[in-house]
Formats: sequence, structure tokens, C-alpha cells
Amino acid sequence: MEEQQPVNILCLKWGTRYPASFTNILYASVKRHLHRPFRFVCVTDDPTGLAEGIDARPFPENPRPDLMDKWPNIFIKLCVFKDGFCDLQGPTLFFDVDVVIQEDIDCFFDYMPGKNCIIHNWVERRKQLLRGRPNIGNSSCFRFEAGKSNYIYEKFLEETADAIDRSKFPTEQAFMTYAMKEVYWWPEEWVKSFKRTCVPIFPFNFLITPPKPKTCVLVFHGNPDPDAAVAGFKGKKLHHSVRPCKWILEDWHE
Repeated sequence: MEEQQPVNILCLKWGTRYPASFTNILYASVKRHLHRPFRFVCVTDDPTGLAEGIDARPFPENPRPDLMDKWPNIFIKLCVFKDGFCDLQGPTLFFDVDVVIQEDIDCFFDYMPGKNCIIHNWVERRKQLLRGRPNIGNSSCFRFEAGKSNYIYEKFLEETADAIDRSKFPTEQAFMTYAMKEVYWWPEEWVKSFKRTCVPIFPFNFLITPPKPKTCVLVFHGNPDPDAAVAGFKGKKLHHSVRPCKWILEDWHE
């Protein structure tokens, strides 16, 4: 039987919002739910406390200091496509450090091999009624071919001024979707949004604990983060509040 080549898992961590424990939990979750050889890379400004087995790499230099004075920032996600980034080669699956992996993720490497795959971004229910879901990805989980995706990075270098202009691209993931040219959405049942899928509508969010969904990866975009959802979250707006969700700890642990 031919030996499987290792695949790559990639994440980013900077600043103080997410402690090392978030990355360690992600790493432990991947070990539980990925049944093939893999390399786990965390690009970070502070490797302190990261678990053994995590390949910690520093952030690259700002590619456009003439246009971006604060670095690193969210547009580092466009730099991961550069040839030679962290010496990555081959299928590379990116996760934000605040996702919760609930089921096996081998399917994320078997699906549409060689293609750019990303979440079809969620929008609020009321907005879907008016205009549907725009063709924009959510970069909490995406896959690309390291070593064959430099064109995405080059597009970012060429059009950085547009990429960071919120009137043209509301988010970095909107520009990423555009720069990828050809994108394929993950199957809806594989990746779900805690905010859009689980949290009951107001006022039931104050009465009902969000149910645990059946999915491979649960995404915590915006607020709350997983730890806040476990404890219960009081949002700035009434419909953002969430009752404590202890079931998250069934999967979100080292």
C-alpha cells in the first residue's frame, strides 16, 4: 500500500484575544479527527505555551508597508498563498483558531482535490430573504494547494489598495474569494455557523440553550468565542446573547 504524503494544517495567532490554549485545542482536535499524516503550522507573534508538535513560524514582513502601516493584520491570510510560505507544499487546510472540530475532517482533503475550497459565507436570515447569499467565502476554513497558488498572492500585491478599501471589498475574505478566481463551496452540512445555525432567534435566545448541531466543523465567527459560549454570552444587542452551552466542551478540549 502506497504511503500517504503528509497534508498541511495551517492557522494564525497574534495579539492577545486568543491564548495559546486555543491553538493547542485545535491541534489536539486535528489529531483526534484527521486520520492521515499531517504537519501543523501556526504562524504567530508569540509561540509561548504552544504544544509540542506544533510548528511555530514567525510572521513574514509586511508586503506592502506603503499601504498597510499596522502589521500583522487580517490580510496575512492573503500572504499564505505565496510560494514558499512556511515551506508549505501540497494540500493545505486553513482553520481559524476559534473553530470547534466535532467530527472527522479527512473529507476536507478528499473533496475536489487540487481546487480552492472555502465556506460559502453566511448572512443573517432577514438579509437572505431580500438578496440571497452573495458569492463570498468565509475564510474560517479553506483549502488550497501550497506551491501552486502564488497567483492569489500576486493579485493581492497588485491590488492591495482595492483589497483594503472597504467600499470595494467589505472583508479580506471577499477579496480572497475574488482573487481565487475559481472557488468551490464546502458542503453545507460539513461546516456550520454557531451564530447562524445554533442560536435561537430573539427572544428565544434568552430561554433556549442552543442545540448541538451535527457537523464536522462549527465556526465561531465574530462573537461569542467558544469559551464565552460555554459560559453564556451577553451581547451588546439583545439578539446576540446566548445561554451557556456546556456541550461545546465535549469536543473543544486538548
